[in-house]
Amino acid sequence: MKKHQTSRREECPVARSLEVVGDRWSLLIIRNAFDGTRRFGGFQKDLGLSKSVLASRLHALVSNGILQVEPSADGNAYQEYGLTEKGRGLFHVMVGLRQWGEAFLFSRNEEHSVMVDRSSQESVHTLELRSQHGKLLTPNDVVVKKVRAREVSRSKIPR
Repeated sequence: MKKHQTSRREECPVARSLEVVGDRWSLLIIRNAFDGTRRFGGFQKDLGLSKSVLASRLHALVSNGILQVEPSADGNAYQEYGLTEKGRGLFHVMVGLRQWGEAFLFSRNEEHSVMVDRSSQESVHTLELRSQHGKLLTPNDVVVKKVRAREVSRSKIPR
């Protein structure tokens, strides 16, 4: 079976996004980076994957501008991986996956992790999609519209 390959000509943002972060290990590395993991050994210890697979995924995430290599914060010879602005832009994606998993993949009394506000320790609200005027939107309220490049206004795209 052939693996589907997208290209820069792909018009679907979901397909392009999946080419960059669409495999399990990449998403778990990004999750760990949001949770504060910065070193190769920390990723390997927590995820339990081989050095070669981890090195390959880290290289791809750096090449795609999701992570950047930085000198060690404590001044030693180790390098660390930090999220870039593009990587931090995945925050809502990661929260959405987490909240979907919490809602649909655990039985009622099964233990699991939850996201809480660091300062109040209260659980966070479920992500919502709202119109420009604040109306809560459902899947029935939205449609995907193709636009020409000259019609795309970067200033209207939230960052």
